[in-house]
Amino acid sequence: MSAGDRADGAAAGTDWVLCRRCRAMSYGRRFARNLHVCPDCGHHHMISARERLGQLLDPGSAREIELPAATRDVLGFVDTRRYPERLAQARHRTGLREGVIVADGTIEGHPLVVAVMDFEFLGGSLGAAVGDLVAGAAETALARGVPLLIVAASGGARMQEGPISLMQMARTSQALARLDEAGILTISLITDPTFGGVAASFATQTDVIIAEPAARLGFAGRRVIEQTIGRELPAAFQTAEFLLERGFVDAVTPRHALRTELRRLLAAARPGGPGPVPAVAPGTLVRDAELLDEIDPWKAVQQARDLSRPTTLDYLGHAFHDFVELRGDRVGGDCPAIVGGTALLGRRPVMVIGHQRGHTAGELSARNFGMPNPAGYRKAARLMATAAKLGLPVVTFVDTPGAHPGVEAEEQGQALAIARCIRTLADLPVPVVTVIIGEGGSGGALALAVADEVLIGERGVYSVISPEGCASILWKDAAKAPEAAAALRVDARSLLRMGVVDGVVREPDGGGQADPREAARRVAAVLAGSLSRLCALEPGELVRARRDRYRSFGSGLSPGLSSELDSELKGEPWSEQ
Repeated sequence: MSAGDRADGAAAGTDWVLCRRCRAMSYGRRFARNLHVCPDCGHHHMISARERLGQLLDPGSAREIELPAATRDVLGFVDTRRYPERLAQARHRTGLREGVIVADGTIEGHPLVVAVMDFEFLGGSLGAAVGDLVAGAAETALARGVPLLIVAASGGARMQEGPISLMQMARTSQALARLDEAGILTISLITDPTFGGVAASFATQTDVIIAEPAARLGFAGRRVIEQTIGRELPAAFQTAEFLLERGFVDAVTPRHALRTELRRLLAAARPGGPGPVPAVAPGTLVRDAELLDEIDPWKAVQQARDLSRPTTLDYLGHAFHDFVELRGDRVGGDCPAIVGGTALLGRRPVMVIGHQRGHTAGELSARNFGMPNPAGYRKAARLMATAAKLGLPVVTFVDTPGAHPGVEAEEQGQALAIARCIRTLADLPVPVVTVIIGEGGSGGALALAVADEVLIGERGVYSVISPEGCASILWKDAAKAPEAAAALRVDARSLLRMGVVDGVVREPDGGGQADPREAARRVAAVLAGSLSRLCALEPGELVRARRDRYRSFGSGLSPGLSSELDSELKGEPWSEQ
């Protein structure tokens, strides 16, 4: 793409504007009100760095920051024109001294530092001065303790500066690493195009990567790749939508929704208090198994699998607000069976991660029946690490028959991905609370359930294996699933007795599916109370207590259960079945 992607007439402020994509004419003022997005085809036209600041930041809040930035012709480079002449031309055309503007300001009251690249300035190329400005923006954000937003637009490295340009990739990456160490949120907004050294350094090393629709992101450009491999590439290759499906960006957000999306992210990164902790009605959270009615375990399994039960997204919609879904494992995939992102529980920012099944046949198929593949667990682990960096408590919702058992899942490292989640949660220096809202199956469930407090819905179940699987292996007959369910003690009452869960959340009459809003209200109140208590603990204390919790499973069985097992096993020799 060249600077010619700007809509004809837009810069000049003429009455009519021609869209370069669909060739439709738009009234100039309407086009400007639509943020330079074609009202006919939705094409997001290129805008200048100062226009971008005006669109994103609160009116009157933007203040450009003058940072040291030096451009030197270290090579004495000449192509059809001397490098200093090209610089002078770019400065005259754009009114900028270099290809980045650094500013501070607010988005709906939330402070941040912004570094905005301008493609009109030598194609947004990465040279020493651009490195000065991006690194300087990171250092300013670090000094002020506020998030950093980078708006990327670049054709790649600035060839006229040779190896000095190449070094800026390491220099800017190092600057972002310091923000990671300080626990400061970083966000990239990818605009079209973003390629080469910028794509392979600071533009893709942030906590969150948002892209405008159809924005292209990649290391090598399309023409270079096609010439190298000798074949034509798909039309959508390297577009934001292509990359979203493959787990490389968190979201594709149209220009008119960017301020809202950014505001929600900034709110989650800003220290917040819990606000008033909702009162939990007496009996809502049960910690004594004897207060619960006995239930047939097989009936409990069937209730937990009821497709009308509230899902993770239902709880996110009813119990939380300002949820921003973050997608992708940054390796090559995204899994719809796990959803996650930042949200507010009351006024407390949290990271929410959960299995997602759906209610209809179409949703179940799209979500792979809530059975995650390795990309889902890698995404979850990434969000856990982001929560640790930002100091956000983690809330997980468990509802899965188990991890996906397919060939591709094994080829992509299913066991390793699950193990990474378990290990990450075990060492996470922030509070973790898990709610089993439906079926908790095997290691696929445990991967999201290594927590400081594990709660379960009254009609939830949790087991090492499905009753059908257990019956097939041990009884050699899947029809024995009801007997297997009883033997496995999968129901909430049994789990509380064994200490596997710490509490049971009472559900409305008829279960959570009978009144999802009331079910969510109860879960929200219980979560608020748990987090209020856990957030008062120091990180080291949290980790030690969590490790002690899981160390206790084994010889540390509850006395009642130990006596029961001793009685059942007395006189019975061990035999391998």
